[in-house]
Amino acid sequence: MKGKSLAWIFTAALAGTGLSAVAQAQEKFVTIGTGGQTGVYYVAGQSICRFVNRNAENIKCNAPASGGGVANVNGLRSGEFNFGIMQSDHQYKAMEGVTPFEKEGKMDDIRAVFSLQSEVFTVLARRSANIKGLDDLKGKRVNIGNPGSGQRDTLEEIMTVKGWDKSVFSLAAELKPAEQASALGDNNIDAMTYFVGHPNGAIQEATTTTDAVLVPITGAEIDKLLEEKSYYTKSEIPGGLYKGNDKPTQSIGGKAVLSTTAKVDAEVVYQLVKSVFENIERFQRLHPAFKDLKPEEMIEVGLSAPLHEGAERYYKERGWL
Repeated sequence: MKGKSLAWIFTAALAGTGLSAVAQAQEKFVTIGTGGQTGVYYVAGQSICRFVNRNAENIKCNAPASGGGVANVNGLRSGEFNFGIMQSDHQYKAMEGVTPFEKEGKMDDIRAVFSLQSEVFTVLARRSANIKGLDDLKGKRVNIGNPGSGQRDTLEEIMTVKGWDKSVFSLAAELKPAEQASALGDNNIDAMTYFVGHPNGAIQEATTTTDAVLVPITGAEIDKLLEEKSYYTKSEIPGGLYKGNDKPTQSIGGKAVLSTTAKVDAEVVYQLVKSVFENIERFQRLHPAFKDLKPEEMIEVGLSAPLHEGAERYYKERGWL
């Protein structure tokens, strides 16, 4: 009897190990491309993963810092990322295969999941540089942003309508978002650019350590850009968010969106969407830029690609579609 008992225990242990192996095999790992650690994209990705890891079954999510929107599109193409946060215009440009994605061609399988915070193209300059508008950037030391970032792509569109190239600046720095606030404070650049939701930590840091002002992005060429590019809209940075900037600042903006591809399993997308929207009030509290998010807008506004079938399934279940 003793021998039989031992045999039974051994068999049961092996069976348990087998079940554990099956459970592990069924577990799915997903990665969200975000942005620099000082930006809202990073907070958004980390927040989404927090809810997925707590609520989704057999899904583990991570959201590392990345090069930003353009880099996230390329990460989706290569399979490095399962999801990516990007500007709404990048979702459109990737789908259509236009600059900066003309070499790769149309991305027919890009899919929308939901939109996030509104974003504004932002220029912050040292007050001593006497930069009061776009034209005053000529001859200055400007951080145009790292290749693959949203700020770089948007600035290049603005430069195109202005008839500029990098030679109009005395220095065209390519610093990452996390590096530019200290560069402004150390007087290594006169102005920094950012396409970001507000309030933003890097801009708070820069305006706290440096006498710096937000620069309005306006003029006839900007009006022309808005007419030609429907993914941009007139936007405003509210006054009082940053030290020394009490009045609203006019600019252009768009939406941040979470994108994926048709290759990603519908159940994974469904579980991610469900994890966020069933905790939307908690999600809204994780960053000031999220506080005005509304589900009815998140599933429609700024989405320039078809919805992924997994997201669509959840929205229909909720009666939103």
